[in-house]
Amino acid sequence: MEIILDVRKEIEKTFSYENSAHDFEHTLRVYGLCEHIGKIEKADMKVLLLSALLHDISRHEQDKSKGKVCHAELGAVKAREILIGKKVSTSIIDAVCHCISTHRFRKNNIPISKEAKILFDADKLDGIGAVGIGRSFMFAQSVGATLHNDKSVDILKTSDYGKDDTAYREYMVKLRHVKDRMLTKEGLRMAIERSKFMDLFFDRLNKEVDGEL
Repeated sequence: MEIILDVRKEIEKTFSYENSAHDFEHTLRVYGLCEHIGKIEKADMKVLLLSALLHDISRHEQDKSKGKVCHAELGAVKAREILIGKKVSTSIIDAVCHCISTHRFRKNNIPISKEAKILFDADKLDGIGAVGIGRSFMFAQSVGATLHNDKSVDILKTSDYGKDDTAYREYMVKLRHVKDRMLTKEGLRMAIERSKFMDLFFDRLNKEVDGEL
């Protein structure tokens, strides 16, 4: 689809300043996961793939604000502007913006459409498993976090975007629960498999940090 290629070319350059955990490579992996799950779920691929390409276009603003700006909400606004400029139909724009605004699934921003559920699953899948582990360490480095947390500190009472925001904290607070939030059958299957690997890794990490292995 020509519009897909057009949007991809336009937005790729906007990721030049993104932190490496949410760079354009992340967008392309989410795009690939959407292709895989979308075909199985018989989704509207035009809506889904446009959503995948545009879902993180405001991630920089969220990171810069240390979480005060919601990149999903702002991203939907920016996506609408981009797609209007490319004369995309209103129905497709509305569908894409719904996908983007709900891909974090926070508060009342619930993914309703099939495409929104797939984008949610694809984005979360890229945050777990081997890729998720790598991204967690990359993000931790970008905010100045340590390799592991001080064992005297309650990890569940620590804050985002600081020295305690380690890969292990990300696993404990968020990543180990991802599989329980999946919205599609294929997404759940993949999440369970990725989670098993992740559980083994962080168990090993803890033992090595403690000097047990």
